[in-house]
Amino acid sequence: MTHDAELDATGLLCPLPVLKARKRLQALQSGQVLRMLADDPAAIVDVPHFCTEAGHDLLDMADTDKAQIYLIRKG
Repeated sequence: MTHDAELDATGLLCPLPVLKARKRLQALQSGQVLRMLADDPAAIVDVPHFCTEAGHDLLDMADTDKAQIYLIRKG
């Protein structure tokens, strides 16, 4: 899937991946997609919860050897 912006939050621990995603999403227009990489184990819970609370759509979550990939559409 195509995305409009990318955020590399690898190496950051909770709550920094979500805080960085929030800041990056603020710069996007509604409907645009952010691709975020994170390797914090807590992100698996934190990112979906953040999306629900903030009104964003979590389009996809994928796990690779090095990080998780999240596709978030700004609400």
